[in-house]
Formats: sequence, structure tokens, C-alpha cells
Amino acid sequence: MDPTALHQFVAIADAGSLSRAAAALSVSQPTLSRRLRALERECGQRLLERTGRGVVPNDAGRALLAHAKAMLELAERARLDMQERLARPRGRLVVGLPPRVARVLAAELVERFHGQFPEASIAVVEGLSIRLREALVGGRVDVAIAFDPPASPQLRTETLVREPLALMSTSPLPTRVTLAGALARRLVVPPPTHAIRELIDAAARPRGLSPRPVAEVESVQTILSLVARGVGDTVLPASAARDWPQRGPLHVAPVVSPAMRNRLVLAVPTARPATRLTRWATQLLRELATRQFGGRPGQGG
Repeated sequence: MDPTALHQFVAIADAGSLSRAAAALSVSQPTLSRRLRALERECGQRLLERTGRGVVPNDAGRALLAHAKAMLELAERARLDMQERLARPRGRLVVGLPPRVARVLAAELVERFHGQFPEASIAVVEGLSIRLREALVGGRVDVAIAFDPPASPQLRTETLVREPLALMSTSPLPTRVTLAGALARRLVVPPPTHAIRELIDAAARPRGLSPRPVAEVESVQTILSLVARGVGDTVLPASAARDWPQRGPLHVAPVVSPAMRNRLVLAVPTARPATRLTRWATQLLRELATRQFGGRPGQGG
């Protein structure tokens, strides 16, 4: 069907009047009436019923109206996509990163973004995964990396890396340690609302175990500084060892029985249409995270 005829039919149906639609479209009413009759001939049936106040779609008209709006919306999306590919984007991209991921990825992300899109701007928001998830759902962040975010129909997620949790200490450790053995030690761990603590508690609870921390701290870097001072040991993802403050050696032993793994996840809002900026950013974040944190990309979820 002719997209122009469909566009005009939608205008008539929305306006409820040929005269109002003709004025909105800047065409004469006789011309619009003639094109409507041609569309009805093509459909083999009448599409509008006259009322005392104008016209309204009948059953066939309502069915065509739904098809027409969907087709026109798809055509508009295609037009905008082609425009975007030709143009140099000037929009603003907001990326959310947990602090220890930002320390590793943010500089290269920003540098490569400006090299690719010199007329666009980028903002990097740092925060705990739970805060980044709220910002994504609330529309304040366009794309984010988070640790173990709960599933949500408002987010599309892709697991990038799965990391083992390990016991970390300034004292020598065995090659591996059980969860019960790790939790029996003096620990500095994140608070219960933190994704890492939720993993520990979820594994410990069915076994009748629970951590008895000497301190609860949100920041992984601060946790490691307390371990370095001898306040206690900790259980963190293995990659956290790169933030060790260099106060003597750090000993690391994977936790087993059970083994625990966290998920580094790429997340975007489902309600927000993808743009050239967000598509580029998701691809780069995928590349940087898998390179810096190791492992193979996981499956979307």
C-alpha cells in the first residue's frame, strides 16, 4: 500500500474530519476525498462511517488503522536510523559503572568515545550495582555494567564474565578453602544489601552458616585497605586483588564447597530505543570488560 495514502488515512481517522485532516496535511478536501476513495477501492470495502460530527473508522477501518500506524512507525524508525548513520551524532550518553570497574574501564571508554563521536558527550556515573539498576530503570542512565543485578522485565541484560569468589588475607592460606572455613575467620565484608554479600549469604544460609564480620564496608578498595592493616580477612571476587594497596603480600585462595561465582552484567533499559551511541557503547563495554576481567562472554538473561 502507498505510504502516503496510509499517512493520510491515519490523519483523517485521528482528526475525525476530512476538512480538519485536509487542513493539517495542507491538501484540498476534494483531493483527500479522492485518495480516500482510492484506498477504499484497494481494500475492497468502506473504511469510514459518517456521523453528525465527521467520520469514524468502522471495523475494517480500525483494523487498517492499527496496521497503518505500525507500518508508518517502522518506516519512521528506518528513516531516523539512516539519518543517524549519515550524521555525526551530537547526543549525550550516560554510562553507569561500579567504582572498581570504572577504575579499570572509564579512561579508555571516554577516550575512545570522543575519538569516535567528537560532537557527542559522555558522562560516567559511578555507584553500587543496586543504585545503577535504579538509575537504568528510572531513565537516568543509558547503559551500565553491574554485578549480579536482580532480573527485571525493564532491563535487557547480558552476562559478560563470571568470577570465582576467593578468600583474601595477609596470612598464608591453603590452596583452597571451604565456605565454612572462610566464614569462621575474622572477616571484613560488604553489608547485606551489597551484591557480593548477597552471594555469600545465599550460599551460607542453606548450610546453617553466616558470616560474623568485624566490619561491614561497601567499598571494595576500603575493604582491602582494612585487610592490609590486619583488621581481618575478606571474601571478594578474584579480580578485586588488583586493588591491593601494596602493604605486604596478599594471599588468595578460591572458596569451594560450595564454589561461588558473581556475574558481571551489561544492562540496558528495554523501554529505550537503541541509538548509534548506545549500540557503540554496549559493544565497547563488552569488549573492555571481557578483556580486563577475563572469562568468556555469557548468555543474555
